[in-house]
Amino acid sequence: MESGTTQSMPKKKRKWLSLDKREAAQGYMFVAPWIIGFLCFTGGPLLFSLYASFTNYDITSRMDWVGLRNYQIMFNRDPLFWISLKNTLYYVAIMVPLTTIGSLLVAVLLNVKVPGMRIFRTIYYLPAVLSGIGVYMLWMMLLEPQSGLVNTVLGFVGIDGPNWLTDPNWTKDSLILMRLWAVGGGMLLYLAALQGVSEQLYEAAELDGAGHIRKFWHITVPMVTPVIFFDLVTSLIGGFQVFQEGYIMSADPTNPGSPMNSLLFFNLHMFNKAFKVFDMGYAMAMAWFLFLIAIAVTIFNMVASKYWVHYEGGDNR
Repeated sequence: MESGTTQSMPKKKRKWLSLDKREAAQGYMFVAPWIIGFLCFTGGPLLFSLYASFTNYDITSRMDWVGLRNYQIMFNRDPLFWISLKNTLYYVAIMVPLTTIGSLLVAVLLNVKVPGMRIFRTIYYLPAVLSGIGVYMLWMMLLEPQSGLVNTVLGFVGIDGPNWLTDPNWTKDSLILMRLWAVGGGMLLYLAALQGVSEQLYEAAELDGAGHIRKFWHITVPMVTPVIFFDLVTSLIGGFQVFQEGYIMSADPTNPGSPMNSLLFFNLHMFNKAFKVFDMGYAMAMAWFLFLIAIAVTIFNMVASKYWVHYEGGDNR
């Protein structure tokens, strides 16, 4: 080839997608397993249950459109629906504040720097990892009116303990007492939050003459309000899902929710409708009603949080 002859330069391979679109496609590929799982195992069944709540679905043969009939029966012709809703709201209204306060107070006590504190923290957290039938059986023995440990201890101080699980006036309080036993999970969150509070704030308060109670209310509580908010929301959602306690700890094992339907929680009534009388359409209508209640309460907490939750930096959003 003669010198000076123009040689053909290799052509650059054109890419079909720009850099931004390639990165976006890679991102979608990474999240695709979650999206597929959500659509198959959550989103699809969710939409199916919404449709089924307007039918007379009985699992085996029928699935006829009945419109709002299930919802009309729920509000107007099912007294157990209102009993189960009342029991659930009572349980949530008492249990959530007590467990939240209990977790915070235990965390404050265990935040003291003394030798051997790790052992006490482990002891308080252990009940949180225990769950299942064994725990319920243990508490049924502890709450036994004649020979149970709870009434025995109350007897030492001159208190005649009630029939915890057989008196309708005490059954739900018994379950709340049992729930307080496992505040270790929330305690661990508060303990981590407390250790992040700056010591300089307490030292400045002491210079101003603040005592322990004032430091707790004006420094400790405001600084851990994000954790209180998180614990409050998750406890509310968990409280609305109460089911096993009422099913297992009933006075009559053949009649879950006894005595006198005092432990008939919303989910237990829904379970009976779905798997005992196979009125699945009605059960799904109940599920959607509970879902709307949980969503409404969560939205209320989200809106109200900007008035009492303190975030570092002053942005309460």
